[in-house]
Amino acid sequence: MRFGLVGTGPWARKTHGPGLRATEGVELVGVWGRDAGRANALATDLGTTGYDDYAELLEVVDAVAFAVPPRVQATMALEAAAVGKHLLLDKPVADSLDDARALADEVANEGIASVVFFTGRFQPELRSFFAEVRERGGWKGGWARMLASLDAPGNPYSESKWRREQRGALWDVGPHALSNLSAMLGPVESLQAAGGEGDLVHLVLTHESGATSTASLSLSVPPAGINFETGIWGETGTALLPPTETSSVDAFAIAASELVAAAESGESHQIDAAFGTRVVELLASAESQLA
Repeated sequence: MRFGLVGTGPWARKTHGPGLRATEGVELVGVWGRDAGRANALATDLGTTGYDDYAELLEVVDAVAFAVPPRVQATMALEAAAVGKHLLLDKPVADSLDDARALADEVANEGIASVVFFTGRFQPELRSFFAEVRERGGWKGGWARMLASLDAPGNPYSESKWRREQRGALWDVGPHALSNLSAMLGPVESLQAAGGEGDLVHLVLTHESGATSTASLSLSVPPAGINFETGIWGETGTALLPPTETSSVDAFAIAASELVAAAESGESHQIDAAFGTRVVELLASAESQLA
């Protein structure tokens, strides 16, 4: 399957480009970026062609992978879907509920395949963990702490403007928290949100299973306060999300290969645009409460 890559930032260079190059059955035929010089430079590094016209890239591909801010992704993915291109989306799929729903509707109407790259859902060791805890059952609650610092030395996303917006943490690490907690405790039915200092957000989630969970999210904690932990508790004790071994490149390659399989089979992927839109619905609910 012929893929185009949209985006030239750190995530595109570090994960998307190498991941597509590593995927069997995928041919990376072009890179588009807002800055033609950066697009050409990344394309050269990846052994492919740089494009400064998005429409031209769409003419030569079967699928598009996106590594751009959610607001940009929503618009460009809608254009790609409208001409029948399969979509390998990043999370969140959009930063507004209307845009997310429009994209999901277009994907359904066109009958194209879509996959959203929630990293942990494509790492085999985490997939095994999620399957194991669902098999055990009896879980009553859980928690996720995703406390990061954009100002920590060497953070590649320190210049990301959308992540530094007031609710950047909600929209950047929030999707991972919602995805992981729902993988363990089942779909989220509703949430309550409260704000803290800076971009700190606390979420209280009620799952359809009756379990409840919490998520604390920030991208602006002091570097010494960085902390990531996700776990659940219930009738058989507690279980913590294990350390990851699979690189983001290898996880992205799995996502790309599963998008190809979904396109060939015509069956929807579990982590598709509809799932991504449900996550945006929850994020938008939190945003509204915090406003």
